[in-house]
Amino acid sequence: MLSDDKVNHLSHVILQAVKKSSLAAVTADDGRLLKQIKRTLAAELEAEEEIDRKIRAKLTSYSRGIVEGSPEWDVLYRKTFEEETKKYAKG
Repeated sequence: MLSDDKVNHLSHVILQAVKKSSLAAVTADDGRLLKQIKRTLAAELEAEEEIDRKIRAKLTSYSRGIVEGSPEWDVLYRKTFEEETKKYAKG
């Protein structure tokens, strides 16, 4: 999880990037946009944490006892993370 300071900083960076982009026209005030960006970041971070919990539960339930941090764990975690992220994006 990111600290409030990091989320705040990242929100400002995103807002400035959007305002500089020729792909978007910003019509709302900065405060309102920052609030929405922060909400979106919080929701995405929460979803990522939930996905992480699911993956860890799944990997620790394997009968052969995969050690966290091992190359096998890393490969399975990455593969499962991609699968769960795709499920989240669809749902």
